[in-house]
Amino acid sequence: MPTYTNHPNPSCPATKDPALVGRARAGLRSLKPSHAKPTPRSTEVQPARSPRAIFASFSEEPGSSAPLDGRSTHNPWLRRFAWFTAGATLILICFGGLVTSHGAGLAVPDWPNTYGYNMFFFPVSRWVGGIFYEHTHRLVASGVGLLTTILAVWLWLKESRCWLRWLGVLAFVGVVCQGVLGGLRVTLLKDELGIVHATLAQLFLVLVSAIALFTTRWWTKEAGGTGVDRGLRFWVALGTGFVFLQLVLGATMRHQHAGLAIPDFPLAYGRLWPAMDEQSVAGYNQRRVEVQAAKPITAFQIGLQMAHRLGALAILLTVAATALQAARRLGPRQPLTQGAWVWLGLVLVQVVLGGATIWTGKSADIATTHVAVGALTMVVGAGLCLLAFRHVVPAEPTALGDQVSTATGA
Repeated sequence: MPTYTNHPNPSCPATKDPALVGRARAGLRSLKPSHAKPTPRSTEVQPARSPRAIFASFSEEPGSSAPLDGRSTHNPWLRRFAWFTAGATLILICFGGLVTSHGAGLAVPDWPNTYGYNMFFFPVSRWVGGIFYEHTHRLVASGVGLLTTILAVWLWLKESRCWLRWLGVLAFVGVVCQGVLGGLRVTLLKDELGIVHATLAQLFLVLVSAIALFTTRWWTKEAGGTGVDRGLRFWVALGTGFVFLQLVLGATMRHQHAGLAIPDFPLAYGRLWPAMDEQSVAGYNQRRVEVQAAKPITAFQIGLQMAHRLGALAILLTVAATALQAARRLGPRQPLTQGAWVWLGLVLVQVVLGGATIWTGKSADIATTHVAVGALTMVVGAGLCLLAFRHVVPAEPTALGDQVSTATGA
């Protein structure tokens, strides 16, 4: 009986000669390129990523191998430049505060020129009075615009994380919009545009500061070792939301020149809540110590001032509760706890500065410092939100988790 060698068709004559079969197989192997290596394909189905998982990926550390295009996650000079840009943005907000505090928003009536000159060639000898504050504000704004442009390009070329590159693009768009809003505020003479301009300035500072934070090694490696439960996340988010609303109220007061609608603090016209009827408001206007050219205050402005004070109280209580909750749930050494105490310290300083603004008759330096510390309070709150929402653990164990723990004896 003939022997067949590993061939599916026994009727084929070639299978009767083992030597012929061996030569045929060797020929087939010679036709395959020597460098080709089969690459197994994974048939594993990847699960869809939840929004929480996408947010958590902000802290993921890429692989150890360097990208082929030269991009990386950690660039020391990029990190330093990002922080420098954030610092320059804070200085810009301070100059904007000086412009409003000195009433110099319209000291230069044209834009983008300065009294017909190219803005960058305006004679230094004419930088006097309110012109100095407004023109300097424009020059610093131009510098921040240039820094933001460089930062966006640098991120796009060298940053390996796609989402961070797009944050750089968003920062570039934001600084362009801010420049246009500032110019329209001058040409259209609209206080409402000034309010929007001041509010977006705070958000822009938060964005640039977040970009700087994301470029640090601390963010990718050390920032989120401990999970944050939903209760603590709620307090952090609530406090940050209150701070933002307070900044909007403050910008509205400043651009409506209602900062001294109530001349005393902590009381209001000697009472916990001032009378706001027409006769009382008329009496307040007769006793005002501000310059005669100032516009009379209105009941709406008094109400705005009281809302700002109540907002400060709400922020103080919320941030204090956040710090205490963080210390109790996470311990004193965790970054979120330490940041919450810094946050509370800034809020306390803000309360004192708010009172000092009234006690000094809205001194420009005090009022501007009040604006700057308010911006820092917003930045710290936003940073704590990023940290709190980055690593999440359930507030309570699930039923399935309880069953697993019971089964394993945990």
